[in-house]
Amino acid sequence: MPDLLIELFSEEIPARMQTRASEDLKKLVTDGLVEAGLTYAGAHALSTPRRLTLAIDGLLAQSPDTREERKGPKVGAPDKAIEGFLRGAGVTRDQLEERETPKGPVYFATIENKGRPATEIIAEVLEKTIRNFPWPKSMRWGSGALKWVRPLHSILCILTDEAGTEVVPLDVDGIAAGDSTEGHRFMAPGRFSVTSFEDYEAKLKAAKVVLNPQDRAAHIWEDAKNAAFAQGMEIVEDQGLLREVAGLVEWPVVLMGDIAEDFITLPPEVLQTSMREHQKFFSVKNPKTDRIEKFITVANRETADNGATILAGNQKVLFARLADAKFFWENDIREAEAGGQKWIDSLTNVTFHNKLGTQAARIDRIAALARAIAPTIGADADLSERAARWAKADLSSEMVYEFPELQGLMGKYYAAPAGHPVEVANAATEHYSPLGPSDDVPSAPTSIAVALADKLDTLTGFWAIDEKPTGSKDPFALRRAALGVIRLVLENGLRVNLDKLFDAQLLRHGIALEDDSAQRTALMADLDGEIASHGVFGAAFRTILDHFDGDLTKHLEEVKAALPDTSDNLLAFFHDRLKVYLRDQGIRHDVIDACLAMPGNDDLALLVNRATALSAFLKTDDGENLLQGFKRANNILAQAEEKDGVEYSYGADVKFAEDDAEKALFAALDTAEAAINPAMEGEDFAAAMTAMASLRAPIDAFFEAVQINTENEIIRRNRLNLLSRIRQICLSVADLNKVEG
Repeated sequence: MPDLLIELFSEEIPARMQTRASEDLKKLVTDGLVEAGLTYAGAHALSTPRRLTLAIDGLLAQSPDTREERKGPKVGAPDKAIEGFLRGAGVTRDQLEERETPKGPVYFATIENKGRPATEIIAEVLEKTIRNFPWPKSMRWGSGALKWVRPLHSILCILTDEAGTEVVPLDVDGIAAGDSTEGHRFMAPGRFSVTSFEDYEAKLKAAKVVLNPQDRAAHIWEDAKNAAFAQGMEIVEDQGLLREVAGLVEWPVVLMGDIAEDFITLPPEVLQTSMREHQKFFSVKNPKTDRIEKFITVANRETADNGATILAGNQKVLFARLADAKFFWENDIREAEAGGQKWIDSLTNVTFHNKLGTQAARIDRIAALARAIAPTIGADADLSERAARWAKADLSSEMVYEFPELQGLMGKYYAAPAGHPVEVANAATEHYSPLGPSDDVPSAPTSIAVALADKLDTLTGFWAIDEKPTGSKDPFALRRAALGVIRLVLENGLRVNLDKLFDAQLLRHGIALEDDSAQRTALMADLDGEIASHGVFGAAFRTILDHFDGDLTKHLEEVKAALPDTSDNLLAFFHDRLKVYLRDQGIRHDVIDACLAMPGNDDLALLVNRATALSAFLKTDDGENLLQGFKRANNILAQAEEKDGVEYSYGADVKFAEDDAEKALFAALDTAEAAINPAMEGEDFAAAMTAMASLRAPIDAFFEAVQINTENEIIRRNRLNLLSRIRQICLSVADLNKVEG
């Protein structure tokens, strides 16, 4: 079986595209070969800035012969139907065979296809791949029609077996396939021929090209660590930058340079961001001071002066960039020392969303919500509002304008010069968190209040304007925001009623949609003063409406009418996110559904505690058997209620009990109920589950000893009401009807 080697050699491919391109090349070619009947033993794709390479091992030398029987129309069918079948099958009429079937005689065609040489199939598949390659961006050059990410110079395509090496005949817009490639652009120019993948890889290395991107990355990282260690420094880890730099060079040469003393006093994040974004440099810090004092750059060639000229040029460009960063920093510090009010005021000119108003309006809503949340999580209300009003001030700073990824972090640095305490400074950075499942969750009360308010305002805002996630589309990262709220609540053990917060913020958004700014301001003042103690649908809303008449009152009545559905829909969205979160922790979806059906399902901590206890209970023998007992009791009861047209929900009396097992069940239910009720009131779900477990044996014994539907109607009704007690007690813990099994 021959091995196939393909190389597509071009001008430099952007680093961000190389990994995906090599995967696409592998998929498109291997899928095409298999579809044509050529199977293989293994395949791997590699890339450098100037080439995409695919090696396929153990490829069939020829596609196999195939024989296919195809059923056609009935004998005697119209000529057009038969002719259509002949064209589709590629046969003539005299090649058809008549066969008897249960539905009468039918035409059959036998289609035989001879196998094709691998070279012929490879040429077709590779040409199709090249002409239809899914580059994010592509270009045409010269007078040809071919599109590629950068001008394509050559195609290497060879088959190698025991007999030798064969070039696959292929020509794509005048680029003929061959058996040669080029080495490093500067250190080993010129073409050379290869005979196999092993020969290709070895000759490339001799020509100063490291083919495997993982080998290039490992080489860069080890050399960088060693260079930093030799001077008592540490390299700041940045795997994303490492992958990118490995895609910029074919022969990596690590060089380390100094940062001028003028710039070392800049915040380390500013230095690191400026060097990473503009120059693709790694930061090197002094472990004793945590200051960034040096940088590492990766050249694409060796030089006679060991990189001195390259390093000097890079330092010159870097220092110009850092001079800009220092200028931004000094200007921002001066503005912060003046209080930063200019930044905050300028946010009135920054649109957050065309339907949700400006960043300034959004900050007002977040500040009001943070103030309302603060008492429930043990935060200071004044401090939380202050932090919320400062948290996004740095969006107007020059540093964040230049480096948007530093938003929040710069707010932390500017808080102290602006006269804010450390809690406000930390909230500026932490209120964006958590940004993902692995991101840390804020634990400081002020930061939690602002982070919750920020995310809840985003969610309620987009729900208010009906811009919800659909399918896989989530342009405003609302799923991530909901998961952030879930993690903030659960990982900090917070008791928060989301329904009330949803309603409050949805009403704020409804008020914000009112055009009359004077009336809106008055409404907001009343709302902030009343909502915390009365709730949206209580005295707060009535108090607000008492002050206003006409169109505004009508508008708010419409908002109020829409709130329940919108709020319920948003809570359901949270429950869906919670299911995903808990599923990763081993809690089944049906267990979560059983708990969602209970009161208080907007209190996520309460909900998770109940689900965790129920999940643990159902994993025990007692739990599993009690569930079966409950379902049996519930099924018998449901059938009897449907038949009799009544609800058996009360009236079970021990004086009508005839069997000892029946009397024991009465006693067990009394004991369990006496333990379950206070446990549920105290939210001690583990204790409630333990009390439920005690019912397993008496319920099993009851069903073994007693016939429910006895001829004595009084006894029958009493036993059905006893089953109702089983159902009521079990459903007081969770809706076990929703648990599978």
